[in-house]
Amino acid sequence: MEFVLRALANGADGVFVVGCRLGECNYITHGNYDALNMVQLVKKLMERAGLNPERLTIEFMSAGDGILFAETVTDFVKKIKSIGPQGEPEGLSQDEIRSRLEEMMKLVPYIKVAMKEKIALHLDSRAKYDDLYSLDEIDKFFEDVVSYYIDPEKCQACSICLRKCPVEAIDGAKGMVHIINQDKCIRCGTCFDNCPPKFAAIKKIVHEPVPPPLPDDQRAVVRQGEKSA
Repeated sequence: MEFVLRALANGADGVFVVGCRLGECNYITHGNYDALNMVQLVKKLMERAGLNPERLTIEFMSAGDGILFAETVTDFVKKIKSIGPQGEPEGLSQDEIRSRLEEMMKLVPYIKVAMKEKIALHLDSRAKYDDLYSLDEIDKFFEDVVSYYIDPEKCQACSICLRKCPVEAIDGAKGMVHIINQDKCIRCGTCFDNCPPKFAAIKKIVHEPVPPPLPDDQRAVVRQGEKSA
């Protein structure tokens, strides 16, 4: 997903994905089905960003289909030329498109976690993938994006969340309230799941802005026993 979105964010007028024929993959991972699923999802992401989803396509053929490959690529290039340069028919500037797609790219790891069951589906025909994702579903997904925040009143600087974070998105040190870097956070929920229940310092936030982080000079931890005293 990120590769396709990055290509579009960098100004590509179209993206062509090609894989081996469905049902003929040599590997048990069934990567061609995964790619087809991914393309259908990214098309909906493109729609949400305001881009024509026809700028992305996927086709399947064997390594021996040289003529078919050439014809298919030629047809795709003609279609993209008929649609026009990226952003022009959509009424969007390159900066608008780039900004929207870069925000989506930040959420790719979260999308993979939150929608993993649907992303992992291997359906028995290509036609069934056409309606796998709806724009309403994607809109609701973005409206319900979860964020995580460390409550400075509860954080005891145990550093469990810091050690468990898979992308090193948590800043902290001994005796300092820990902070989640929202730009690096992939919203996987690992910090939330591993915060000791006796502290319960990680808050899950939906439909609300994340509070700003504490300034460094206010990050000294007040132990729970000291608060009681």
